[in-house]
Order: sequence, then C-alpha cells, then structure tokens
Amino acid sequence: MSVAARSINKLLSMTNIDLWNETMKRVKSGWIACLLVVSFVVSPALVVAETAVQAAKGPYEKIEQITADLLDAIEQHKEDYPANELAFFAALNSILDTSVDFKYIAKQVMGPYAETASTEQRGLFAQTFRYGLVETYGRGLMGYSGQEMVLLSHADIKPGQRKVVVKQEIRGADGGYPLAYTMAFKKSTGQWMILNMTINGISLRKTFQSQFVQSAKKLGGDIDQVIAGWK
Repeated sequence: MSVAARSINKLLSMTNIDLWNETMKRVKSGWIACLLVVSFVVSPALVVAETAVQAAKGPYEKIEQITADLLDAIEQHKEDYPANELAFFAALNSILDTSVDFKYIAKQVMGPYAETASTEQRGLFAQTFRYGLVETYGRGLMGYSGQEMVLLSHADIKPGQRKVVVKQEIRGADGGYPLAYTMAFKKSTGQWMILNMTINGISLRKTFQSQFVQSAKKLGGDIDQVIAGWK
C-alpha cells in the first residue's frame, strides 16, 4: 500500500466518515475525493445563511467560483466519462491551479525533510502530490450524490487581512461534520489560496506530513524512495 493510501485510510478511520459508500468501492483511496467534492461542489441542497451571503468577500467568493467551475466541468465530461478521463483531469487541474497552493502544502507535508531536500526533489514531490490529489479528486467527482452544505456565518475581511478560515458544515444521513479551509492572500498573484483543510478536527496537511515523515524514517531518509512510493 502506498504512503498516500495509508494516510487516506488512517484519516478515514479517525473521522469515521461514510458519506459515499459506492464511490469508496470504486476508488480505493477515495476519501480525499469525498472530502474535496463535498467541500467544493455545492449542489442545490446548499444552505447558506442570509447574513453569510451578504458578508461574502474575497475568499468566500473564491469558493463559490470554484463551485461553479467544477459543476460546469462535471457537466461537460460526465456523459463520455471515463473515456475522456485525462481531459477531465486537465480541466480540474486548471480550475484548482489558482485555488490551491499545492507547492506550499507539499512543502509542509515534507516536514523537516523539506529543508534537506534539493530543489528538484521538492519540485518533484509537489508535482507528484498534486497529480495524485487531482486524479483521486476527479474520480470521486463523478460519484458525487449531493450532500447538504452549510456555509457558516462569518465576519467581513478587514483591510490588509491576509489569512482567514472559511467554515462550513457537511450534513449527511449519518450526521454533521465541521469543515474549515485555511486560506491566505498571495500578494504575488492577488489570489486567495487554500493552504489546508480540516474536517472534524483532523488536519489533512498534518495527517499527510505524519505519513511522509514516518516513511522517510523507515527508508533511512531516502526522499527519492518516499516520493516514488507516494501514489
């Protein structure tokens, strides 16, 4: 079992989330897809407090835009899927490119090994990490069945504010789960980017970091082998 798969299984058992049984059967490591799809793809079942809509600013609007773009991508590719799977993945990659800071997240996942890794190794892991998430995410999207999402009330973004936590709640048949995005404003691009996601108190970034570090220790610090096994 790959490092990524072990990390996925660990977090799945910790959160005890079982929203998409059928998707999980088709996608062995599908809990990431489940989380991201439920988090981003807001169906007509979305419930948003009126005050939240009125107070929506940059990062909240960003999530709404991701939602619209993803729904459009699903609509365009679902009929011919999986024959057009690569085209679908490319579309998702384009959408998430300006929304998720994959390089930052991948560096954090590497933990202390990011400091000893070469520029080439950091770049390769960021690419490997990104492709793995996009592919798992994409396969999960095609099994989305529309859970209810609630965007919780929030305050206005203050002038000069560079970080914010966007809070939501996933509501399924088995109960509700709190979800939060940590987002940061990047001056270089003028974009709000997702840096981490936490569900039911479990950090996605920290969970993957734990798996990376454990794997690196077992392999005697051989970062190349860790990256090669991260699928």
